[in-house]
Amino acid sequence: MGDPLAEYTARLQQQEQEIKSLSAEIESLKNPQSQSPSPRLEELRDENTKLKYRLNILKREGSAPCSKAMLNINQRLLEVFGEAIRASCPELDDPPLAVSPNQQAKFGDYQCNSAMALSQILKAKGMKVNPREIAEKIIQNLPANELIQKTEIAGPGFINVHLEKKFVSKLLSNLLVNGVQPPPLDAKKRVVVDFSSPNIAKEMHVGHLRSTIIGESMCRLFEFLGYDVLRLNHVGDWGTQFGMLIAHLQDKFPDYLTVCPPISDLQGFYKESKKRFDEEEEFKKRAYQCVVQLQSKEPDFIKAWNLICDVSRKEFQRVYDCLDITLTERGESFYQDLMNDVVKEFDERGLSQMDDGRKIVFPPGQSIPLTIVKSDGGYTYDTSDLAAIRQRIFDEKADIIIYVTDSGQSTHFQVVFAAAQMIGWYDPKVTRVEHAGFGVVLGEDKKKFKTRSGETVRLMDLLEEGLKRCMDKLKEKERDKVLTPEELTKAQRAVAFGCIKYADLSHNRINDYVFSFDKMLDDRGNTAAYLLYAFTRIRSIARLANIDEATLRTAAETSEVILDHEKEWKLGKCILRFPEILQKILDDLLLHTLCDYLYELATTFTEFYDSCYCVEKDRQTGEVVKVNMWRMLLCEATASIMAKGFDILGINPVQRM
Repeated sequence: MGDPLAEYTARLQQQEQEIKSLSAEIESLKNPQSQSPSPRLEELRDENTKLKYRLNILKREGSAPCSKAMLNINQRLLEVFGEAIRASCPELDDPPLAVSPNQQAKFGDYQCNSAMALSQILKAKGMKVNPREIAEKIIQNLPANELIQKTEIAGPGFINVHLEKKFVSKLLSNLLVNGVQPPPLDAKKRVVVDFSSPNIAKEMHVGHLRSTIIGESMCRLFEFLGYDVLRLNHVGDWGTQFGMLIAHLQDKFPDYLTVCPPISDLQGFYKESKKRFDEEEEFKKRAYQCVVQLQSKEPDFIKAWNLICDVSRKEFQRVYDCLDITLTERGESFYQDLMNDVVKEFDERGLSQMDDGRKIVFPPGQSIPLTIVKSDGGYTYDTSDLAAIRQRIFDEKADIIIYVTDSGQSTHFQVVFAAAQMIGWYDPKVTRVEHAGFGVVLGEDKKKFKTRSGETVRLMDLLEEGLKRCMDKLKEKERDKVLTPEELTKAQRAVAFGCIKYADLSHNRINDYVFSFDKMLDDRGNTAAYLLYAFTRIRSIARLANIDEATLRTAAETSEVILDHEKEWKLGKCILRFPEILQKILDDLLLHTLCDYLYELATTFTEFYDSCYCVEKDRQTGEVVKVNMWRMLLCEATASIMAKGFDILGINPVQRM
């Protein structure tokens, strides 16, 4: 038997040639009004539609080990209904397609809402067709598939879709046997995520919290989906402030070249040098001389610069270790030599202009320009960011570039992106370049989050406070009496850091959010504390029933997951929506969608567990008398999805809490 993919491709090409020939023949007829389309043409068009659908299926099956991958049900339904709509409305080039999960179970599992929009488009073309008629035609043209059990038309033309239970059961078995596998990728893309980005010689503060947490989670999502991810920490490690730091270092630790200076409080060191810079004219002059010598890369000054950077890195790493963050540092210093080429390229292309002694670039459609050379001949953040995006496009060969910074920088990045497009570095239709902005962290007084003295909150202080409060909460629940000291410490770190991350990620990143330890440590509602406790309870069910992993695996390979009870069916469908959720986040980079989904999954599981006995025990002896294995498998599938969701969010669950 030959290659079915090649066979269908050849047949499709042959059919399309014949369609073109017959179409041309009809067009050439002198009196088309008196002619009816060739029956052979209609027959070919119908077969062509079916061939395209089958070819897409074959391509998808041949592109990756799909048998192991989780299926995106919504995506598959879009493909099925897309074929039906194109067959129903061949006169439309790009007909609207809308399929989404049904909000009310009584109306089915999914809903196709395209008929009304199609009716409006056809009406505008002079064809008056009732939406219900279009819906009926779409149903008639649905290609054969194993996913849909039945369809119903409701209201003005909604198509309610009921999924086939056996197929859903098969998908759950696939998940249990193969684990949580991502959908297959069409192509492995290179992704650069720019996040965290603290400044050397300054301590990380609460303002860095959101960028660090959000950026890490985005990287984890891209990595799980199979992308090649570069996690970049674009630290502020260059500029005039290093002149004053080096000058102060020379004065305070004159033997710094031979003896490593004991700078434990870099923030204090920075404040001392800044005070001298503002108050001592002679020191200021020497600081500027130090900048020139640093930019000239004189060895002694490079060593001083490296010493200061290393002290900062150690402080940053304390935070990154707590939050389990992985980054590749590539600071502003990395792009210094590349900025000459950027300015030269804009000059040669005639895209730069002089303005009051400075050199600017004014991309079309933007309200402000970029300054690429200052009046004193120096470069700016604008030049640095242009050099960075150029390097990421051409050297890193990035297909996707994400900048995770506060929303206050959105205008700046908009102009940088516009300039990069203007000079032809990238086409937004080919390369995705996006600023994932976020709001500020507020205190419970709804004002910018600060200490009582009005200073910015140190991030390390915040993390340590979280640990303290979490331990108090665990002891209040008397967990210290049932957990070993090691287990208690693990639970403390998992809950404290998980709650801080989840409190951030569960809010729409575009909005400001109120930081409250009391709310984030509450084990009720949509919080990490609630989800972690729920996950621990689910994981304990098999343990209490004396069922080990090997038994569960054998059951997954040999038993059908029965979905007869309405709560079993609801939970099964909820579990399988995971790929849809990830696809949505991939499109809009809004991670709160995953948090909302995990909370929905946990509450749906609770409904199931309250209504469906998984383990039945003797009321007097407490001995297990019956285990409903298919329900145990639903418990396992729920826990697997939750564990992967936690992993993407950077939350570390523990087995006992």
